[in-house]
Amino acid sequence: MPDLSHLDSLTLRAMLEWQMELGATEAIGDVPVDRYAEVVAPKPVAAPVVARAAFPDPVGEVDCVAEARSAVQGVQSLAELAAAQAAFEHCEIRKGARNFVFSDGNPAARVMVIGEAPGRDEDIEGKPFVGRAGQLLDRMFAAIGLARGADDPAKSLYITNVMPWRPPANRTPDADEIAMMLPFLERHVALAEPEIIVLMGNTPCSAALGRAGILKLRGQWVSAFGKAAMPMTHPAYLLRNTAAKREAWADLLAVQARLRSGA
Repeated sequence: MPDLSHLDSLTLRAMLEWQMELGATEAIGDVPVDRYAEVVAPKPVAAPVVARAAFPDPVGEVDCVAEARSAVQGVQSLAELAAAQAAFEHCEIRKGARNFVFSDGNPAARVMVIGEAPGRDEDIEGKPFVGRAGQLLDRMFAAIGLARGADDPAKSLYITNVMPWRPPANRTPDADEIAMMLPFLERHVALAEPEIIVLMGNTPCSAALGRAGILKLRGQWVSAFGKAAMPMTHPAYLLRNTAAKREAWADLLAVQARLRSGA
């Protein structure tokens, strides 16, 4: 290689740019490489024979659903349930979340709303449905005389989510994550004892009914956790598709009618 130490930096840079204009994409070494020469593969080296006893048997994977069922056994109050769920270590989502989000509203309410998972605002405040979608939810139920802050169970709401932690980038929880949270959700409903459940979106329907397709399910009374349930489109969907608010209003009126009839 020629000695270029006598050249100044501007000259060297000009030479390099010239090489790049010619199409050079990588530097070459001092020794030429014959790229047409036959490549001889190295001889394989036999792995050393190691007795099986040198390694312990692999530990089986944890059955997260079984662990969740075990965690809710003996839970007799919502406070105990919140503590048990917050301590559940097998859900990877919790590692990226800021806060554990359990519920909001009046636990004695006749209506229990189940959403999907906390979003950014919910993760910050530690309460479900407090962002734009939550504000719309409050206005929707206020239109039929229900509010999460009401003391009267007949006029109040109780709100929770399938997932108590915010998924990364607000992604939809997968089937395994839903399955491991299901025992907690089942116990949550059993302890709150609502008369009516509102399933807000696909994820609650997947958890409670074992099927999704909210646009086909909405507006029809179903049974979830032994309670009458109304699937509804999520307020976030209504913010993107304002024409769907008419159908959501019809679903709210159906909830109101059922509450009035006491059925």
